[in-house]
Amino acid sequence: MARSYFWTLLCLILHQIDTVYWREWEMFYLPGGVQGFLVFNLMAIAVVLAGYRHVLLALPRARLYAGICGALGVATFLIHAGFALAGMEQFHLPLSMAIIVLCLGCGAWLLNDLRGARLPLQRSGPVA
Repeated sequence: MARSYFWTLLCLILHQIDTVYWREWEMFYLPGGVQGFLVFNLMAIAVVLAGYRHVLLALPRARLYAGICGALGVATFLIHAGFALAGMEQFHLPLSMAIIVLCLGCGAWLLNDLRGARLPLQRSGPVA
């Protein structure tokens, strides 16, 4: 699960970098413009990075974080597919589209790994 989490996390972060070029905060009508968008990304990226730590260390909340990260990957694709179907022209460059498709693929991979994951409920002892 650590590998699929890493690739989903990477695709999500790459997508967030790409969103600045496309001014995604305008697509979502986010209050505060780019400043509000930065606050959102501060929280979102902090959550998925903290989740990666939980997965690597097999901490009790690893499954929760993996579910969140996987769902974000799939949701990223679905949201942007909806935008494309609505006629929006953002994210139509080849690498932008590839990253969005990779978010779907990696998110689905992570969710599939999560179904079969056998993580301990609690970890005991110090972590080296």
